[in-house]
This record gives sequence, C-alpha cells and structure tokens, in this order.
Amino acid sequence: MVFYNLFIDLRKSLNKNQKIGKNKLALFPIDSTIVTLTSKLLWSQGFHQVKLFSGLNLLTAEPGGIMIHFGQGHDSKYGDSTIESTPDKGVSVMDRGFSSLARIQNLKTKENRYFVLRINNNFKLEMLEDGQYIIGTGKDQVKVRLVNFCDLETKTEFRLVTNLPETGEAGRSNEEIADFYRLFEVTVREWSL
Repeated sequence: MVFYNLFIDLRKSLNKNQKIGKNKLALFPIDSTIVTLTSKLLWSQGFHQVKLFSGLNLLTAEPGGIMIHFGQGHDSKYGDSTIESTPDKGVSVMDRGFSSLARIQNLKTKENRYFVLRINNNFKLEMLEDGQYIIGTGKDQVKVRLVNFCDLETKTEFRLVTNLPETGEAGRSNEEIADFYRLFEVTVREWSL
C-alpha cells in the first residue's frame, strides 16, 4: 500500500508542475540500491547482498529496466540495461554514481532518448566559445552541454551534463534541467522509504 500511495503522490505532483510535463517528455529516474539477502539458500552460494538497478517512468508510473547484479561494483560499471530501458522521448536522470566519460559518449549517440547526469566534481572542464564544454582530458574527452546550479539550503553545487537541446521540440532551459534533477532527488528519497 505504501508504494501505491507513493505512485499516486508522484503522479499528482507531476500533473501540478507543467514545466516538467511540457512536450510530453517522460522523465525516467534511474538509481540503484543494495538489498541484503536473508535467504540461507543464497548465503550458501556466497551471496549476502545484491545491487538492484531500476528506473521509473514518471508519466506512466511504470518501473522499467529492473536488473539485479550479484556482487559488488560501482554504478558506473553496471546499469547499462536499465539505461537502455529509457522510453522513446524519455529523459533518463542519474546521479554521479553513473557518470563516466564512456557512458556519456554512448548516451549522446541515442536518438529520441535524452539524459541528465550529475558528473563528479573532479571532472576537468573546458568551456568552448559556443557555450558547450569539453569534459575529460587527452583522448578521453566529450563535448557536452553543462548545467550548473547550487542548492543554497545545503550549499551543494550540482554539475549536470545533458544532450537535451536548448531550443526545438525537446528544448529545455537550464532551469528546467535543474528542476528535472531536483525531482529526481525527491523521487529517490521517496524510493528509499
């Protein structure tokens, strides 16, 4: 019943926020969590916990890309099948655990699928004349649109990369992209309940 109420509340909050529903882009927050296993059967096979990857289409309230990874590992190494479950005209929204230059390069090649990804603070940035940024060094560089914003309450800086354009049918302003990530954080907090 708790999850049902969570879905209903998320649907209501999306319907109130017209900016996020504009042009019918489906936000698809993606995250992972560690689940401790209690089954003695799995313990006898050496598995004490699993990492669960999943996404949630916020327009339809349908989960997608559910994947279980046995063992340990960083999100940047796993979760590709969950990301591939991003719906057409969907925006996968991910935290910095998913950030890697190779993943960003791959995400940029997808048509009709968009992403908003928080990057690590240690990524080297170089601003170009056209307002885009080069992230990375040497041969491992990617040209991206970068959106910076600060949460004054927590005094936290957020650096987001995206392939959403600023104009056109899928065009989104920097403020809207920041709102996407804020909604992602609220959604993930509610998932953890």
